Amino acid sequence: MPRTFKCSFCGREYPPATGVAHIKNDGVILYFCSTKCRKSLLELRRDPRRLKWTKHRTRQGR
Repeated sequence: MPRTFKCSFCGREYPPATGVAHIKNDGVILYFCSTKCRKSLLELRRDPRRLKWTKHRTRQGR
């Protein structure tokens, strides 16, 4: 059974050989399912709890 990865931003699971892994200078590995997720976290510094399309969305989202 192949391993699935979980997106560090939206929380969606995706199959291997897709997506992007980003390794930070402190050794933390971030997995992203799409460019939209990667740019939202790394470039735009968005909080996934405030976006409706992520699984990390809180009830209040404020």
